[in-house]
Amino acid sequence: MERSGNNHSLPPDTPSALQDEKPEKQRSLSSEDSVPSRAHEEQAERMQEKNLGDRVNEEEGERELEPVKSTQPSIYNVKSIPDGGLQAWLQVLGAFFLFFNSWGIINTFGSYQAYYEDNLLTSSTPSAISWIGSIQAFLLLLVGTVAGPIYDAGYFRELLVAGSFLLVFGQMMLSLCHAYWQVLLAQAICIGLGSGLIFIPSVAILSTYFSTKIGAAVGLAAAGSSLGGVIYPIMFHKLLPQIGFAWTTRAIGFMILGTMVIPNICMRVRVLPPTTRKMLDVSAFRIPAYTLDVLGFFVGFMGLYMPFFYAQIYAIQARITNPDLAFYLLAIMNSTSLFGRVIPNWAADKLGPFNVVIPCTVVTAILCFCFMVASSSASLIVLMAFYGFFSGSFVSLPPTIIVQLSLDARHKIGTRLGQSFALIAFGLLIGTPVGGAILDKSGFDAVWIFGGVLLSASAVLLVAARVCFKGWGVMVKA
Repeated sequence: MERSGNNHSLPPDTPSALQDEKPEKQRSLSSEDSVPSRAHEEQAERMQEKNLGDRVNEEEGERELEPVKSTQPSIYNVKSIPDGGLQAWLQVLGAFFLFFNSWGIINTFGSYQAYYEDNLLTSSTPSAISWIGSIQAFLLLLVGTVAGPIYDAGYFRELLVAGSFLLVFGQMMLSLCHAYWQVLLAQAICIGLGSGLIFIPSVAILSTYFSTKIGAAVGLAAAGSSLGGVIYPIMFHKLLPQIGFAWTTRAIGFMILGTMVIPNICMRVRVLPPTTRKMLDVSAFRIPAYTLDVLGFFVGFMGLYMPFFYAQIYAIQARITNPDLAFYLLAIMNSTSLFGRVIPNWAADKLGPFNVVIPCTVVTAILCFCFMVASSSASLIVLMAFYGFFSGSFVSLPPTIIVQLSLDARHKIGTRLGQSFALIAFGLLIGTPVGGAILDKSGFDAVWIFGGVLLSASAVLLVAARVCFKGWGVMVKA
C-alpha cells in the first residue's frame, strides 16, 4: 500500500508506528536523519561518553596511585623538622615529666631499699629487695619494644593514658602492701609496666621535632629523671616519720597524678613513620658501631646503679653519716645528675655524643672505685655529687647516639631504640641483684670494685664503637 507525500515505498520491516505517521511527520529514509543512522549516532555518542568517562576514571586512578606531594610533614624530610618553636619545646616539657615519673621513680629506689631492709621487709636479704628495683627498671626498658610499634601505629595518646594509670595505681597499691610479693607486684610490675609505656614514646617523639638540637632537647627532658630523683626521696624521708609509710606513698602517688596531667595535655604527635615498624631491625646489628654501642651500655648499666642502690646503706652501716644525712645522699647525687644530663647533652650537639659519653664513662668508673676510700661525711657527699654529674650523661646520651647512628634510616629510629633498650634492660635486671649477692658475701668494697670494672669495660666498648663509626680522629665530631 502506498502513502501520499512519499515517493518511496517503505520496507516491510519498518516499524508500524512509523508507517502510521502522518505524511508531514515522516522522516526521509534517504536523509542523514534516517532511523538506522540516528540509532548508530546515538550509540556512537554513548560509546564516546563512556570512553571519555573511562579515561577520566583512569586518569583519576593514576593520580591516586602516583606519589603526590603531601601537605603532611614527612619523617624523611629533615628540612621539615621544626628544630624549635613553641610546639616543639612543649614536647620537651611533656617529656620532662615523663622522665620525672619513670626514671625519677627508678632513681628513688635507693630510699625504699634502705627502708625495706630496716623496717618493712626485714626478713628479706638486700639482694632479694634489690630485685624489686631491678625488675622495675628492667620493665621500663623492655616494655619499650612493645610500646614502640604501638606508638608508630598512632596510639601515643592511649600509651600515655595507660601508662599514667598504671603509675598512679601501682603507687597507691604500694601503700597497702605488707609482704614481699605484694611489693613486688605493685612497685616492680605495675609501676615498671607503666613506666615502660611512656618511656620510649617520650624519646621517639622528640626526634620528630628536633634535628640539630636533639641532644639538648633529650638532655632537658632527661633532666626530669634527676629532679624526680631529688624530690621523691626528700618527700619520702620527710613525710615518713610524720604520716607513716602508707600515706607517704599515697602522697607520692598524688604527686605522680598531678605531674602526669601536663604531658597528657601538651604532647602531640607531629609525624608518624610511613608504615608500622617491626619489632626488630636485625640489620642494625650488622652495623659494628651500633652493636658495640649496645653492648657497651649493656655492660655499663650492670655496674652503674651500685651507688644509687647501696650508697645510703653503706653510709649508715659504716657509720660515715647519721641516718638523717644518709637519706639526703641520694637527693644530692640526683641533683647534680640534673646538670649531668643537660650540660653533656648540650656539648654533644657541638662535639658529638660519643666524644662526650666516653670521657664521662671513664670518670664515672674512677669515681665508683673511689667509694672504697670515702671515710668521712664530706668526702662521701663530694663523691656522690660528682658521681651524679658524670653518670648523668650515661643515662641521657644513649638515645642521642642511636639517633646519630640512624640518620640514614630515620624511620627505623623507634625500632633501634626499642631493641637496644630491651637488651640494656637485662643489664639493669641482673646488675644490682648480683651486687647485692656480692655485698652479702664480700662486703661493700667488692661492690664498688664490681661496678667500677663494669663501667671501665663499658668505656672500652664505647671507644671501639666510636672508632667503627668515625675512625681514630680525635678532633672528628662523633
